[in-house]
Amino acid sequence: MNQSLSILDQNFVLHPSGGIFWTEKSTLLIADVHLGKVSHFRKHGSAVPFKAVAENFKQLTRIADAFEANSICFLGDLFHSSLNTEWQLFEDWVKSRKENVILVAGNHDIINPLKYEKLGIAIYSEIITEGFLLTHHPEEREGLFNFCGHIHPGIRMGGLGRQVLKLSCFFKTENQLILPAFGTFTGNYYLEPKSGDQVFAVTRNEVIRVC
Repeated sequence: MNQSLSILDQNFVLHPSGGIFWTEKSTLLIADVHLGKVSHFRKHGSAVPFKAVAENFKQLTRIADAFEANSICFLGDLFHSSLNTEWQLFEDWVKSRKENVILVAGNHDIINPLKYEKLGIAIYSEIITEGFLLTHHPEEREGLFNFCGHIHPGIRMGGLGRQVLKLSCFFKTENQLILPAFGTFTGNYYLEPKSGDQVFAVTRNEVIRVC
């Protein structure tokens, strides 16, 4: 189940995969996929299941097919590090899609921009449109609402018997919404909401407002 939000008279849909669909712009916003991270760690001896690679592309296809957007805007850290075998998988995925793909570069996006250019992917340091600021790192700028990633936000929720449930989340403050990390092989940074903040926890099939 999705969650809908209205911000600055624009409509957004929060999807369980961790992406956001901007209705008026017919654009998907996705942060921190970290493609190539699984292969990077496997190369250096970590026992990471290779099926995690396929899961990232399944998730991308799932959300892209769900909304049939005109554009997909990645808010940084699309690819984790230097080129590895997952780049070819990414090329194949992009060529299989009809959406216009855009990248707002993050700190991990170190691959030569010419590689993206050959795929028709435009790269920006930030995008400002309709009163919104799209970045990788969280930014606070007067008069603009910021969509960003980088933090990999998570939330801890206590239960009976001292159980603690840890989930990724969308974390919204007055002028900012931080997207959860989209990639399957990423950690979380657990945030403590303050008065007025809104937190939307992400499960496999639902986005649930928890505060």
